[in-house]
Amino acid sequence: MKQFAYAVAGGLLAFAPVAAQAQDAAAGERVFLQCRACHQVGPTARNGVGPQLNGLFDGRKAGTAANYSYSNAYKALDKTWDEANFTTYIKDPRGVTPGTKMVYPGLKDEAQITNLVAYLKQFGPDGNKK
Repeated sequence: MKQFAYAVAGGLLAFAPVAAQAQDAAAGERVFLQCRACHQVGPTARNGVGPQLNGLFDGRKAGTAANYSYSNAYKALDKTWDEANFTTYIKDPRGVTPGTKMVYPGLKDEAQITNLVAYLKQFGPDGNKK
């Protein structure tokens, strides 16, 4: 009986990392409050200090938001945004892309990044929620 309890407990622990990484768009919206000073999303989003982020994970190439004046560092990038490279970037924007205009020091918390990605993924290129 004791061995069965250990087996069940061990089995449950095996799923703990998966549960911890579940994406929560509502929590991501709260994380986005940090980004909102420079970036917008949604149907009325415009470029501000930073480019609007609609359709970021829909095959959008870095440095291509219309009518935004990118740094030379961004103009030189050959990157299509996906969850993996966004996660790396948002942890240390200046370290990943030296010369970027982005002054944000980075988001280090994995759960917050995961939730931010979930929030941003809701917005298609036109700014409408999918």
